[in-house]
Amino acid sequence: MCSSARNRGGVQRVEGKLRASVEKGDYYEAHQMYRTLFFRYMSQGKHAEARELMYNGALLFFSYNQQNSAADLSMLVLEVLEKSETKVEDEILECLANLFSQMDQNSPERVAFVSRALKWSTGGSGKLGHPKLHQLLAVTLWKEQNYSESRYHFLHSSDGEGCAHMLVEYSASRGFCSEVDMFVAQAVLQFLCLKNKNSASVVFSTYTEKHPSIERGPPFVQPLLNFIWFLLLAVDGGKLTVFTVLCEQYQPSLKRDPMYNEYLDRIGQLFFGVPPKQSPSYGGLLGNLLNSLMGSGEEDDGTEEPPEDSPIELD
Repeated sequence: MCSSARNRGGVQRVEGKLRASVEKGDYYEAHQMYRTLFFRYMSQGKHAEARELMYNGALLFFSYNQQNSAADLSMLVLEVLEKSETKVEDEILECLANLFSQMDQNSPERVAFVSRALKWSTGGSGKLGHPKLHQLLAVTLWKEQNYSESRYHFLHSSDGEGCAHMLVEYSASRGFCSEVDMFVAQAVLQFLCLKNKNSASVVFSTYTEKHPSIERGPPFVQPLLNFIWFLLLAVDGGKLTVFTVLCEQYQPSLKRDPMYNEYLDRIGQLFFGVPPKQSPSYGGLLGNLLNSLMGSGEEDDGTEEPPEDSPIELD
């Protein structure tokens, strides 16, 4: 998408004229010319040319701080991808992440762009987006020190190591010393709720190794870290009795966050055959957030899924 040699000839000539208009400050005129060419190319079935022209045009407008025009052309890039049914490739995902990184961090256009990009990356299904795109978005948001949003996207990637390094920085810059164990505990539990055992293990081992306030273990000084360590071992073993005893023994630590037991209910269903609760302990707003990050984003790995009736939010 960024450099399709077969399309460069004609596109380069057009881009030269458009660039000259932008350099003269004729932003509105140039923007309208881009849009006219977009619809002309699309009507002729020249999807690759349209895509490349809009991408480079967006970058040009970004370089002149013309955010609205750049965001509009970025959305047209997505429109080409959708209408041409372009297959997902790493190069395209990297280009989309590049556009995202240059958008104003507080603009509504950025929210709309990332939502649409994620939807395209999974073929328009109800799933939550391609893991590679999530990883690229997570890194961009990490650089912007938007740790909360970065964590969300890391959770839906396969980059447990990157997530761990981000969480170390997040904990050191924004957290209290007493919460050092809670940052990684939440991430591990949420990865497990998304059936990503590998990333759960990697984020735990990397975080506990790299965090300057955690003494090398196991065992660890913090009981919650010991619980997470034992939990990961129990998930591999799949024995319900071990899981049950573990949760009972560490209740004092688990009471530090009311969501821990909700996550563990879900983990019990996924890995230990625990039947889902017939009557959720709470509803309302949290009940309405069911499936926001659960269920619809899970990959089918051949295991039978329990009913989705535990209102869990992984923010």
